[in-house]
Amino acid sequence: MLGWALTFFIIAIIAAVFGFGGIAASAVGIAKIIFFIAIVLLLLSLIANAVRGRGPRPPL
Repeated sequence: MLGWALTFFIIAIIAAVFGFGGIAASAVGIAKIIFFIAIVLLLLSLIANAVRGRGPRPPL
């Protein structure tokens, strides 16, 4: 998901350089939404892992 957010951010930068303000604003908005969704999912994952009491797996 963070890769998608980064992709939309790069699209926004390129659109802004070429003067497409509307497309740049839309791409930034989408990137922000995806970024915050990724952060929420990360926090939920960390909380669920802490509640289950399982640590990280040992390397193979």
